[in-house]
Amino acid sequence: MFTTGRIGSAAMDTGDRLSERDRTSAPGRKERSRFAVLRARYARGRGSRRREAAWVAVLCLTGLAVVNGFVAQPFLVPSGSMDNTLRVGDRILVNKLAYRFGNQVRRGDVVVFDGTGSFVQEGEFPRPNPVAELFRKGAGLVGFARPGETDYTKRVIGIAGDRVTCCDKRGRIEVNGVAVDERGNLYPGDAASGVPFDIVVPEGKLFVLGDHRSRSRDSRDHLGEPGGGMVPVGKVIGRADWIVWPLGRTGELKRPPGYTRVPDGAHG
Repeated sequence: MFTTGRIGSAAMDTGDRLSERDRTSAPGRKERSRFAVLRARYARGRGSRRREAAWVAVLCLTGLAVVNGFVAQPFLVPSGSMDNTLRVGDRILVNKLAYRFGNQVRRGDVVVFDGTGSFVQEGEFPRPNPVAELFRKGAGLVGFARPGETDYTKRVIGIAGDRVTCCDKRGRIEVNGVAVDERGNLYPGDAASGVPFDIVVPEGKLFVLGDHRSRSRDSRDHLGEPGGGMVPVGKVIGRADWIVWPLGRTGELKRPPGYTRVPDGAHG
């Protein structure tokens, strides 16, 4: 009887374990492996990380757009009209706050401006494709897009009230009767201008030229057109302060000393 009791007890114990196992594997109830649980947790974590990354990307792009819109913006130099100061492919950083808070455009500044109404007449260029323009602006946030069809980069020679003439006996531009020494910015071998002119810059306007005069279309080329080639100060996007790419050309764009001797004009 003692032996039988042990066998019975063992059988009962085994039966209990079998019953427990049967309950957990009963139809309609799923047993997930540890691997499945870990995979589900990883999937949830990955989804969360993706959402976080998307939010970070959105915030970064928003921040970049705000900075580009109100503080500073990179621009790609598309032509050689400002050689040797700026070369094709240079990326320049344009300071949009340079002329805020009472600061004025100064002679010798390199500015980026919208040439609509001065260099380009209304309707001269067709309206850009909205999708292409969106991609261009997106690439422009980091300076990889070409500027718009009406955006130009030139050097300010005359401000409101200045009388600008070309040229004196030594071939130099004169501003308010004083010859400007442009050796610090004029392209080597170029004349100050191959076109004579004698103009007075109206109030609220700028007279601008490229540093590579023989390769630049600038205020001289539009003197007889509506607007007279004078750029409205309100069309200035900002002042080009730095070359940021390529690395071998990085540096600050300083105002040449030749313009500091020029006296104020009639409205100065």
